Order: sequence, then C-alpha cells, then structure tokens
Amino acid sequence: MEFGYFAMPSHPPERGLKEGHDWDLQVLRWLDEMGFSEAWIGEHHTAPWEPHPAPDLLIAQALLQTKRLRIGPGGFLLPYHHPAELANRVAMLDHLSEGRLNFGIAASGLPSDWAMFNVDGMSGANRDMTREALDIILRLWSEDEPFHYEGKFWKVDKPGTMFGFLKPHIKPVQAPHPPIGVAGLSKNSDTLKLAGERGFLPLSLNLNPAYVSSHWDSVEAGARKSGRTPWRGDWRLVREVFVAETDEEAWRLSVGSHMGRMMGEYFLQLLAQFGFKDYLKHDPSVPDSDVTVDYCAKHNWIIGSPKTVAEKIERIYEEVGGFGQLLVFGFDYMESSEAWKTSLGLLQSEVAPRVRHLVPPRQAALAAE
Repeated sequence: MEFGYFAMPSHPPERGLKEGHDWDLQVLRWLDEMGFSEAWIGEHHTAPWEPHPAPDLLIAQALLQTKRLRIGPGGFLLPYHHPAELANRVAMLDHLSEGRLNFGIAASGLPSDWAMFNVDGMSGANRDMTREALDIILRLWSEDEPFHYEGKFWKVDKPGTMFGFLKPHIKPVQAPHPPIGVAGLSKNSDTLKLAGERGFLPLSLNLNPAYVSSHWDSVEAGARKSGRTPWRGDWRLVREVFVAETDEEAWRLSVGSHMGRMMGEYFLQLLAQFGFKDYLKHDPSVPDSDVTVDYCAKHNWIIGSPKTVAEKIERIYEEVGGFGQLLVFGFDYMESSEAWKTSLGLLQSEVAPRVRHLVPPRQAALAAE
C-alpha cells in the first residue's frame, strides 16, 4: 500500500488565485519530503471552489521544488485541448520532469465547462472527444511515419520533413509515454472501462466504499475487450483522509474545519445536482437529506487516530477486493497549515507501517470477450 495525493485543487472562493497556487506548491513540497509516491492536479474552468485551469503551470513549478514525487495532471480535460498541441506540451513537460510525469486524462463533467467550450456533454460528446484526442496523441508519440488523421472532432497531420530540416520531433522521455491515469465516478464508468481496455491507471473518486467496489468491474470489462489482465495494484482510490493523535481531534479538525466547509458548501451540493448522493450512501434507503457532512465523515471518510485510520483502510481494502494506492483528497488548510501537515506526516510515519502488508496478488489472465 502506497500513499499519494489528489488535488482538485480546491480552495475557498475568497482565496486569491496565486495564494491558492502557492498553498498547493507548499503541500507538494511536503509530500515530497515525507515520501509520498505521487500527486495528481485537476483542471477546471468555471468552478470557484476548483479554481485551477492549467495544472501544467503548477506541475512545472513543483517539479523544480521536489526531487522524488511523481506529479501529473489529474487530468487534462481532453475535449478542451487541441490534441497535437497537448501532445507536444505533455512531452515537453515529461522532459522537464526527467521522467517523473504522470499523464492524467479526463472527459470533463461540469456543465458550466461544457457551456464555455461549447461541448455537448449531455449527449456524451465529451467522452467521444476524449477517446479521439487520446488516439491522436498516442499516434503522434508512437508513429514515426507521416500520417493524416481525420476524425469526428479534429483533423491532424503528422507531416514529413520540409525543406530538409523541419519536422515533428517532440516525444516524451518515458517510452512509449508517461503512465496514463483516468478517473472514474459513475457505475459502469466509460473512463474506467477505457483504463482496463488500454492498460491505464484507474482512479476511483471519493465515494462510498461499497459503491466503489463496482468500479473494478468496469476495469475488468474493458480489459476483456483487449485480452489484458488488469492488476488491482494499479488501482488508486481517492479518499478524504485526516489523521490526528485522537479520533476526537481528527473529527474536530476535519468535520469542524476546512474539510467540512468545502464538503458542505460545495461538493455535496454539486453531487446533489447530478443525483450522485446515492453514490455516498451505505444503504440505498437512506434519504438524500441525511447525506450530510457528518454522515459522510462517519460512513466514507478515513479520519481518526493512526490506529483508527489504519483499521479503516484495511476494512475498505477488504470491502473493495484490494487496491494499490490511497490518494489523499486535497483541501485548503492555509489558516491551520500545521494541522494538515501533521495529518500527512502521521499518515506516512504511523499509518503506512500498519498497512504496508496490503498488496493485491497478481490474478490469472482474463478471458477475452
């Protein structure tokens, strides 16, 4: 079991954009110093609670201020980028990282972002665009010969040499490409099927553990299409985590502080708009009105003393059938930074030794459909 980090990044709406950016940089430095394995940085354009539209700006700075931490977008919203431009930018970023870059991709799920970029997300066009853009990016990185790609959404050429010296030449330093991660939320998630089909890293967003167990079914369904054998050790689970010396202190510093505020003022309201509160319930009969911050803290969050947190991680591990990495969901604790730093430190120093034995076994090959 390893620990990583997943940042929207989330900041309260009154936080200045540079202030929030600087807080994220500070946290990434802590993660590197403490021995966390990786960090993923989100992209959003129209959410004041998720205010970073360009994760690569943060990543490029963080790479200069860290030594071991793998960092990547979590993810680039492919419908909003020209695939040829993004292929070159990600490849360059991989060189700057000296091979520490992860390449997270996503289809975008905010209707306000769809509206800004005139993408028909209601019909699923965002998912189709994501698949097409990724196909183009991977071809640009892998094929040496010129080609013409004429898709539904983009026309892209990889031209041959011009004038004897002009030609496409930018490829990632990691061969054949940086590790690709995809995040999934809903049951039968199309993106998690894509992860299984293509051998990408699946990330399950922070939902009720009983619900998340269905996500691996999607990964396996995708894997069967291509005859792959997925390994649960590649599976990342994003969770709300807070560790303190006692259970009572952890509750006070999470539910009663910045975690509780962000979840109450933004995230639970956002999920309610999509009818996603069902994904947070430990029992389908629970009414939506009961799914509050306190309810989520009790049933879904991993908060408490190091002993309690280790026990909760082991319980979730058994409930979902095993996973390889826990990604801490990032929050803005700028006004009480030592509490957040202490929580991250306790997770690595006190919790990690208690859960290090949790390693999913390699499974037998899946039969292709």
